[in-house]
Amino acid sequence: MNSTYLRIIFVFTDIILPLVTGYYLKQKKLMSGEVCNLLIRINIVIFCTILTLLSFWVLPLSSQLLWLPLLGVLFTIVPGFIGWALFARRFKSYLQQGAYVVSALLSNIGAVAGLCAFIVYGEIGYAYVQLVATFQNMLLVILCFPLAQYYFAKETASLQQTRLHLSFREMFLTLNQVPVLGMAAGILFQLAGIARPPVLGTVSQILVHLVAWISMVPVGYLIDFGQARTYYRRVWDMVPLRFIIVPGLFYFCMKNIFTDQVLLGTLIITAAAPGAVNSVVTARLYKLDVDLTIAAFLLTMVVFVLVVFPAFFFYVAGGGQF
Repeated sequence: MNSTYLRIIFVFTDIILPLVTGYYLKQKKLMSGEVCNLLIRINIVIFCTILTLLSFWVLPLSSQLLWLPLLGVLFTIVPGFIGWALFARRFKSYLQQGAYVVSALLSNIGAVAGLCAFIVYGEIGYAYVQLVATFQNMLLVILCFPLAQYYFAKETASLQQTRLHLSFREMFLTLNQVPVLGMAAGILFQLAGIARPPVLGTVSQILVHLVAWISMVPVGYLIDFGQARTYYRRVWDMVPLRFIIVPGLFYFCMKNIFTDQVLLGTLIITAAAPGAVNSVVTARLYKLDVDLTIAAFLLTMVVFVLVVFPAFFFYVAGGGQF
């Protein structure tokens, strides 16, 4: 069995199966909300920190690839800003506004866009996506978590009719920011010329699958199709934002920078990635409106799998050029 089929199997075993498992555990009352929260904490504080350290330890720092980390940042900030400016402020609750902004900020680059790039372009496309995704993961802890805390504090202040009080420590110096230390340590090891032991490469591969399960099971647990259904119409504008506005905007910028069709095509499918699991996790951690993030996650994932990626795949397979 070739590597393409193996990756398709990983999509089932590392994404769909843990989601189903989490949903099953909730329906059968085999896992409590406290355990769900604990899994999220353990994943961020321990496993994500270790995996981040190992990834940044071998991250190529060549100046030729500097565009990709920059795009990883822009693929997060630009849709987040557009979502905040055009759509989020129509919600009256700050918890809903924060959930919408977080859903707009975070996209499913690493798992879904990475797999799609691999199917179309092979290992080169997959490697490009992972480099872009690395810096979105960085923004998760240094931008999205503090922003979620900000919206929660605004809602609390509004309900109590008091002034907003939010310290620097509450936004940036919490256990949720521990993965930043992993990033810093990995970069320092690389700059110091310390080679990563080969056995840690195997550890990193195991952690990828472990982190996928510990990330997805709580999301499956949190899914409430009945509650999320009430939000589908209210987050429908996430579809044009994710699949028309953002990729269209970046395409007109990138086509004047990149001539390599593999790289350009990979970046287009990355810019059009659906909503991220981490938006649900962030909403749960900071008590935002979880159902809204789940609705955005499910809606964009279905549209991407059934419409966006097939259209992209057949266009490229038919010899289409960007």
